[in-house]
Amino acid sequence: MSADGVPVSLMHGNRDFLFGEAAARRSGLALLPDPTLRELFGTRTLLTHGDLLCTDDHRYQRYRAQVRRPGVVRAFRALPRAVRQAIGGSLSRVSDTEKRVKAPVIMDVNAGAVEETLRRHGYPRLVHGHTHRPGRHVHVVDGHACERWVLGDWYERGSYLRCDAGGCTPVLLD
Repeated sequence: MSADGVPVSLMHGNRDFLFGEAAARRSGLALLPDPTLRELFGTRTLLTHGDLLCTDDHRYQRYRAQVRRPGVVRAFRALPRAVRQAIGGSLSRVSDTEKRVKAPVIMDVNAGAVEETLRRHGYPRLVHGHTHRPGRHVHVVDGHACERWVLGDWYERGSYLRCDAGGCTPVLLD
């Protein structure tokens, strides 16, 4: 909950998945499972980080499966802070290198994974990040027109998606 009384939620991304329930409580945040289905102004909306939609990036999917195992998370959290920071820095450098050498299509969502996700959740609006190629996409799945919004990154200029009864609009921050 923010200081203004507004509920604030967090969904884990690539690098913050170690942020746990205790830290969320201390921060006044609610952790959202990935994916989370919500009703937004009369429209079923599926929120997801988006990395699980990038099924063509096999190396990332193997890495993700390994580092999120409960035993690995427990062992990592037990390490001294300096060691955790050194490992995190090393993993960030590896990630930066991977992004430079991989074909962009591999790091984007797989159309089949998007369609299966929309189908499995009853053809909702889909909102995700991870790929950081902001935009609105329409997917026709089993005769249903489904809207998919991709959120931008926060490296250069922040943005967010404002949704209301009239639909969704991307907003760039100054």
